[in-house]
Amino acid sequence: MKRSGYLRCGAGAAAAILTLTVAWSAIREPTPTVPTLDTVRAAHRPSETRLLDRNGDLLHEVRTDLTTRRLAWVTLSEVSPALIAAVLASEDRRFYEHGGVDLRAIVGAVLQRIAGGPRRGASTISMQVATLLSPGLQRRNAPRTTTQKWRQARHAWALESRWSKAQILEAYLNRVTFRGEVQGVGAAAAVLFGKAPHGLTEAEAAILAALIRSPNAGREVVARRAWAVRETSGGRSTREQIDALAARIAAAPSASGPTVALAPHAARRVLAERTTPSAGEVIRTTLDADIQRVATELMRRHLLGVQDGHVQDGAILVADNLTGEVLAYVGGSGRLSSARQVDGIQAKRQAGSTLKPFLYGVALDRRLLTAASLLEDAPLDVVVAGGVYRPRNYDDHFKGLMTVRTALASSVNIPAVRTVMLVGLDAFAGQLRQLGFALKEAGDFYGPSLALGSADVSLWELVHAYRSLATGGRWTPLRMTPASGDAISRRVYSEQTAFLVSSILADRESRSATFGLESPLATRFWTAVKTGTSKDMRDNWCIGYSRRYTVGVWVGNYSGEPMRDVSGVTGAAPVWLELMAHLHRDVPSAASARPDGIVAKVVSFPRGVEADRTEWFLTGTESAKPSLPSPAPRPVILAPADGTLMAIDPDIPPARQRIVFEARVLDGTTRWILDGADLGAGQPLLAWKPIPGRHTLALADPDGTPLDTVTFEVRGNRPSRLPDLFEAPE
Repeated sequence: MKRSGYLRCGAGAAAAILTLTVAWSAIREPTPTVPTLDTVRAAHRPSETRLLDRNGDLLHEVRTDLTTRRLAWVTLSEVSPALIAAVLASEDRRFYEHGGVDLRAIVGAVLQRIAGGPRRGASTISMQVATLLSPGLQRRNAPRTTTQKWRQARHAWALESRWSKAQILEAYLNRVTFRGEVQGVGAAAAVLFGKAPHGLTEAEAAILAALIRSPNAGREVVARRAWAVRETSGGRSTREQIDALAARIAAAPSASGPTVALAPHAARRVLAERTTPSAGEVIRTTLDADIQRVATELMRRHLLGVQDGHVQDGAILVADNLTGEVLAYVGGSGRLSSARQVDGIQAKRQAGSTLKPFLYGVALDRRLLTAASLLEDAPLDVVVAGGVYRPRNYDDHFKGLMTVRTALASSVNIPAVRTVMLVGLDAFAGQLRQLGFALKEAGDFYGPSLALGSADVSLWELVHAYRSLATGGRWTPLRMTPASGDAISRRVYSEQTAFLVSSILADRESRSATFGLESPLATRFWTAVKTGTSKDMRDNWCIGYSRRYTVGVWVGNYSGEPMRDVSGVTGAAPVWLELMAHLHRDVPSAASARPDGIVAKVVSFPRGVEADRTEWFLTGTESAKPSLPSPAPRPVILAPADGTLMAIDPDIPPARQRIVFEARVLDGTTRWILDGADLGAGQPLLAWKPIPGRHTLALADPDGTPLDTVTFEVRGNRPSRLPDLFEAPE
């Protein structure tokens, strides 16, 4: 009893002394300046830069402040009542009773210290908020001095005189550190429990309240303190629930990645275009979150379906034709990817047949060909710097004469090579640069294979170029953020040429020679589309457009490994088809109206090459009956090509080395003539043992008149004798 009375007396005296000291301090020092809650909210900066879609919906978060994990400000009405009760029970049970400083708690702490008990805190929530708002009150791993405590108390009183209790509590929950670098209830709920603050349970609230006292405490300490909070606040959670959550928190990392991550590659590209992205910045993009989700899921689902073909990666780009705004940017296949950080939209890969529309566009625009012009799909040798280039078709078959419309729609290779030889390599390369392709070399560097996609291009460049066809031949840049000012614009094709190329790419019947009438390229509404497959099936492309959208899809492997039996039609096209169907579920798409300068003529083809049809022509190029490429078929030497340079291989026995002469002959009357010597009847194939030197090879008629002649050179050691020089191949 005496000790109890002594303590009560001491408590009263201490309280009186404290009151007088505080009053004297208030007279001597000016009242601290306190910011408004609106000012504090405005200064709050989340640690993530937030990307919004075109409708203002959150699309992606990028961590730009690596020192603290902080999310958007959370109002008190958005916080679970269980957490508010737990925090008050743990940190300030008389929060609604004191005016900023709990004198009873301070006196109790002083007397406990005098009595030799453990150190006990007496800081209220108001005092903690005052400290958080005033950097001068904060300390660094050292006990607070008496002067610092009085200053903290004065700031707390000033805060209470200007803010409501609800405002103080809201600021506290948004500024206090819960664990590691996690600051604020928004980040704590998302990082530690994967939910919003309003969804916290009673047990989770007890855990968070316990973490405020010791953010980095271990599992046992957190569980013990959380249980004490539960009992103080009158909770009903069980010991097992508390222990399980404490173990989960102890095992979890102190921070995690963004809570919303729908467009990682798009976010990286948008931020790279900004000079100084700052933490907490909100960036509006042109993307559509709904289209982005659908495209991402389509890619994931389709890749799972073709995994047996050794396919891991893919990318999708969707653009609005009218504005150039990017609506979906799927740079990879997420967890299925072999390299998740690689942006498949910007990565350079071989183009395959996707460049053919731009080649034929040049030929049409310059009036070198019409859609009804006849091209020959037959074996072809082209002399290039490294030897002879012999293009092949995808199916290794030759279809003979065909029109430009069929050659492009059915993606036949050899007519495309003939066309690039007609147009010129530099002219074609220059046109590709006008379309936005960043070719590093001149046309001769790529050679005639440029017509078949030997250049490396990106999906971004392809969608850019195809959109130019969709917009009538005018090129404008794609963009991922709202426009400011006038966009760059240039005409790359005439409106009439763009119409012709689009009509060919949309022609299901002309496409049927290779793809059939029903394929993943056939939509129920108007679209123009082209596929491409690079060498050894390393890349699949499908790029196409409707009246409103251009969609590009790439499927392959970032490692460069080939796929197994996966072509453009089976790899990328099904994704393109399904995404186009989604985009046009409520949006019609019809062919563009025929522009001025285009005329329609009924065309009849010689020798029934193709069925009679109505064809479109640039005004002045129409012809009622297209002519054959040559007056009549004639014998032609197919190999070696004129100007070929060959060498004898020293590692192969001479008796086993042969050069094959190959020709197209009409009958048995033609003769092979080599350097003036008659080698016999002009059979299609003749194997010749090579002799070093320059040689002239000819096909001649029975009278010895040359019908076709080539020259070639063989380098190597000259043999001492020339036995058995000619023989037919086995």
